[in-house]
Amino acid sequence: MKLPLSLLNSTMPSGSGSLVWFRKGLRIHDNPALEYASRGSNYVYPLFVIDPHYMEPDPNAFSPGSTRAGINRIHFLLESLHDLDLNLKKLGSRLLVLKGEPSQVLIHCLKEWDVKKLCFEYDTDPYYQALDNRVKNYASTAGIEVFSPVSHTLFNPADIIEKNGGRPPLNYQSFLKLAGEPPWASSPLSVDLSSIPPVGDVGSCEILQVPTLKELGYVEKDQDEFTPFRGGESEALRRLRESLSDKEWVANFEKPKGDPSAYVKPATTVLSPYLKFGCLSSRYFYQCLKDVYKNVKRHTSPPVSLVGQIPWNVDDKLLAAWREARTGYPWIDAIMVQLRKWGWMHHLARHCVACFLTRGDLFVHWEKGRDVFERLLIDSDWAINNGNWLWLSCSSFFYQYNRIYSPTSFGRKYDPNGNYIRHFLPVLKDMPKEYIYEPWTAPLSVQTKAKCIIGRDYPKPVVSHDSASKECRRKMREAYALNQKLKGLVSEEDLKKLGSKLDEDEDEGQEPNPRRKRQKLIN
Repeated sequence: MKLPLSLLNSTMPSGSGSLVWFRKGLRIHDNPALEYASRGSNYVYPLFVIDPHYMEPDPNAFSPGSTRAGINRIHFLLESLHDLDLNLKKLGSRLLVLKGEPSQVLIHCLKEWDVKKLCFEYDTDPYYQALDNRVKNYASTAGIEVFSPVSHTLFNPADIIEKNGGRPPLNYQSFLKLAGEPPWASSPLSVDLSSIPPVGDVGSCEILQVPTLKELGYVEKDQDEFTPFRGGESEALRRLRESLSDKEWVANFEKPKGDPSAYVKPATTVLSPYLKFGCLSSRYFYQCLKDVYKNVKRHTSPPVSLVGQIPWNVDDKLLAAWREARTGYPWIDAIMVQLRKWGWMHHLARHCVACFLTRGDLFVHWEKGRDVFERLLIDSDWAINNGNWLWLSCSSFFYQYNRIYSPTSFGRKYDPNGNYIRHFLPVLKDMPKEYIYEPWTAPLSVQTKAKCIIGRDYPKPVVSHDSASKECRRKMREAYALNQKLKGLVSEEDLKKLGSKLDEDEDEGQEPNPRRKRQKLIN
């Protein structure tokens, strides 16, 4: 919906103007770009550009959504933009929404408006890096000052790499040693803005309101359930206050622990989507945690290395079964249903399904799983998503490939009754708890009584976990041995030869050598 110009074009004094380009950083608190734009300016243009590549429906995608994002993440983003608009209005401003290819829209606005400063938060995503360079190049030739602070992350990634001699650190401990305390940590952050200069004349630009899903072209009935987590800075700060109110829980929180089957009240803060979109400042969150730690006796502290390439399987049928919750393993399928419906699941649940797809059972390339997470997660972050999949698949950073999450016993230890499975897989809601994690083992009489015949109402397992995980370990062991032998300098030809060898061994039914020692990490 286009806004009437009377709401935007009041009589503004002549003078310097600033443009704030929102992408992430959808907040007022601790927003250096917004604060800098407001300083010494007569008017400020807070702008968000609807990128068709990111937000327009893609009818060919495997789930409702655009080319790059599932409908849950787009829904969360729209809620975050609506909240940002409301918060800007409280400060005498508003969010200006335009539509089009972002760099073209930005350059048009810079030409149309009297802008002396262009401010936007630095983004590590390669897609935005390319956009930023095009916009910065134009601004430079037009004599427009560009201010692009690092405020989405605690550290500037470039600084860490520079400290490490031009190379990224390959494990968490070396990262911590290099990073130290963030340079801003000892200074108070600017978390409040009392006002923002008003919006200036927008000229001929067609300003929109924050659209609805329907206005973007989505049919909401295509998604039978949306994420229960509401987007926006207001909700982020509420969740933060609620999470930090229990100081003992904060002090004792350990990420490897927690109940991945808890869905009514998740066993984590669920702040990740708010950090992803910058509705919550990671720096403010960090300082709040430090304040809690000062007032408790003890607390947990803030694992993992490089192994090289692995010749993964290419199997679209197995990938589709995993993606569409048809693996025949209820624990895995319930997690994948939660991902599709909510766009979020517990970190241990993510570990389970990532391990199952890659080194645990299906041996499908980690990039295939990464792409599904990138699309469906409301908290998906380009760097974190890639790093986590490299780690969980033991392709990089983590070498203990023998540690495999069981698709049957892991969930049972948290939720022996299978309530999580019953909720997200209602076809199994009447299955006795003795069989809820392995329904194919239930006698036919039990399946009939539960109104769920395996192979008809719910699929049989796509693989046998015992034999599949054994085969995965063998392939990982061979890949690690090759990587160690060649000191990490593995070529495409080496990978082809290894792939052929693994296929031949599989055809011959070769068993792994039990006497071979676990391969060590290669840096």
